[in-house]
Parts: sequence; structure tokens; C-alpha cells
Amino acid sequence: MAREIDLTDIGNHFGEKVQKVVRKATFKAEKDIKEFTPVDTGNLRNSWQSEVKPYIGIVSTNIEYAEPVAYGTNLPPSWGGRYRTRQSTIKGYPELVAKQLEQYIKNEFRKA
Repeated sequence: MAREIDLTDIGNHFGEKVQKVVRKATFKAEKDIKEFTPVDTGNLRNSWQSEVKPYIGIVSTNIEYAEPVAYGTNLPPSWGGRYRTRQSTIKGYPELVAKQLEQYIKNEFRKA
């Protein structure tokens, strides 16, 4: 049975759905990014944090070597100009996680 929504409530209805999906997707992104993050000491993996605001979800870290490890850019001199991690990490894995989230977000919005 279809849910009936008064036209004056449609903005609130969809706003609540979007906020719920943003929250779920942000925490899923954090979890997935942590799983892709290689572990040496565990500092980088443990440093990823989520911040959820209405309609905005952010996953970030303040670890200075996150950029070379996650994206293969801004490589430190000690890497000799080559991207390398001990676990053969895929360059740009946060972007891969974001791409995978597209379908997840569509499915979650339908369910919300």
C-alpha cells in the first residue's frame, strides 16, 4: 500500500529520508575506507572519522601520510617516487568506495 503524504509535508518527508540516508552512507563509507586502508601500525586506519551534518557526510583523517597511502599523490622522498604499500593497496581507494556507495545510496533511499 502506498503511503499518503500531504503536499505540504513533502519537503519534511524527503528531507528526513535524505538525512537518514546521508548518515547511513557516511558511516558505511568510513567502515569501507578503514577496511581498504593498509595496516602497518594501525594509526591511519584508526584515524578515519565521520562527521554528519544535515545533508552532508564527511569522512576524513588528519594523518599527514594519508594522501600518499590513499591516493598515491604527494609521495614522500623516502618512497623514491614510487607508490608502494606493504599490502599492495589500490591507489585512490577512497574514490572506489565512493563509487560503490552510489548504488548503496539509491537502494537505501528507496527503503527509507
